[in-house]
Amino acid sequence: PEVKEAVHANKPVVALESTILTHGIPYPHNLEMAHDLNKIIRAEGAVPATIALVNGRPTVGASDEEIEYLCKPPKDGSFIKISRRDLAYAVAHGVTGGTTIAGTMVLAHLAGIRVFATGGLGGVHRGAEATMDISADLEELGRTPVAVVSAGAKAILDLEKTFEYLETKGVHVSTYGPKGVNLPAFYSRDSGIPSPFNFATAEEAAAVIHANSLLQLQSGMLFCIPAPHQFDIPAAEVDAIINKAVIAANEADIKGKAITPFLLNRILELTDGRSLESNIGFVK
Repeated sequence: PEVKEAVHANKPVVALESTILTHGIPYPHNLEMAHDLNKIIRAEGAVPATIALVNGRPTVGASDEEIEYLCKPPKDGSFIKISRRDLAYAVAHGVTGGTTIAGTMVLAHLAGIRVFATGGLGGVHRGAEATMDISADLEELGRTPVAVVSAGAKAILDLEKTFEYLETKGVHVSTYGPKGVNLPAFYSRDSGIPSPFNFATAEEAAAVIHANSLLQLQSGMLFCIPAPHQFDIPAAEVDAIINKAVIAANEADIKGKAITPFLLNRILELTDGRSLESNIGFVK
């Protein structure tokens, strides 16, 4: 009811995904992060709206009890990652799961929420020219008018191809900072890839979101925030770790939906937990 009332009253509402809770960050860190995010958003005068599927019910604005439920996924894997393609199945079969960026965008748009904060965007996986493994997040950004605020695309991806794909889909991409600041690379502040646009204030970003609406453009927008300096991991160090994780994934024949959680878990091991601290820091 709080989220519905806020949307109807035209108050600021910030959507939050739930795959990071069910599949991204282990318990109890995920629960602590979820509570912290809600506090941060409320402190800025907005209403947080964690989005998920709970027993087949699309939930926009999960309660504290529902968030805790999502943060403790059963070992049998019955909580699934829910993207656009999975929504109808999950509703029809009473499934519980965390919504991906794509799944969250669909439900946020249906609920009238225009801004969505997350950690790392999905994208074009390394070797996609052979596997065609491209995240549905990119397609959703191309057709759903929701502004996504993130720390850039996940570093495990082919970042150049990811941003080329977003250009093809007509997605506005901006990076926080003065003109010339490059796109971030999730764990690293600087990917080395030029950002198409930059913005210096929240008001500038809001003006783009408003103009996108006035023009009735049916595409999303991506606003990238470089990682705070204390969480920055140098790109060269990250690349070496990711290459080891990718080799391990190939040897284990990990594919599809399982690839991202596998790589992130392997990176967590190879960084002795530093990547988890960084991941939580980026989202906040």
